[in-house]
Amino acid sequence: MAHERTARLSASPPLFKSRFLDFFSRIHPAVPALIYGPTIVALVVLAARDGLGALEIVLLVVGGFVLWTLAEYWLHRKIFHWDPDHPIGHRLHFIIHGVHHDHPNDRMRLVMPPGASIPLAALFFGLFWLAFGLPTAMPLFAGFLVGYLTYDYMHYYLHHVVPKSKLGKRLREQHMRHHFQDHRYGFGVSSPLWDLVFRTLPRTRRG
Repeated sequence: MAHERTARLSASPPLFKSRFLDFFSRIHPAVPALIYGPTIVALVVLAARDGLGALEIVLLVVGGFVLWTLAEYWLHRKIFHWDPDHPIGHRLHFIIHGVHHDHPNDRMRLVMPPGASIPLAALFFGLFWLAFGLPTAMPLFAGFLVGYLTYDYMHYYLHHVVPKSKLGKRLREQHMRHHFQDHRYGFGVSSPLWDLVFRTLPRTRRG
């Protein structure tokens, strides 16, 4: 029985009837770093070339990282767990996030495919550009992408490694409670900050 449960949690079922589309629903965990690592470097270099100082760049990168943690929380809470009462809505929810809750240890679906992450990244960069202008938006968005990569790899880590550190253990416990206890709590993956602020920390079962 335990073996069957482990196999189900690690299974990687097809999301689409088309083998072509289904191929792009899976991604090797190294891919986000290969795409966004050079992007982060380029954004910082371009910001420095356009006259921003080192301290200003560092502060903007940190600010972008903090903005990511907030975006991560609300995307997970309001988009990933939005399940409208309609067959099409149920299907979209399953593709976006439901499959992860059914098969949380699927190694090829723990980071976001480029087909979804690149359009989202372009959208957020456009918003940063409109809100802050250039060159300020560049290091701010670089920090946002650092946060995104932290989220992706922390998510993978929490599902496949038992952390040794106090923070790692806390994050893993929070995320596992989100999966297996009550998915209405524990929306932060890379940080518990916003769950604390918005009072959605996972509750410990009693009795």
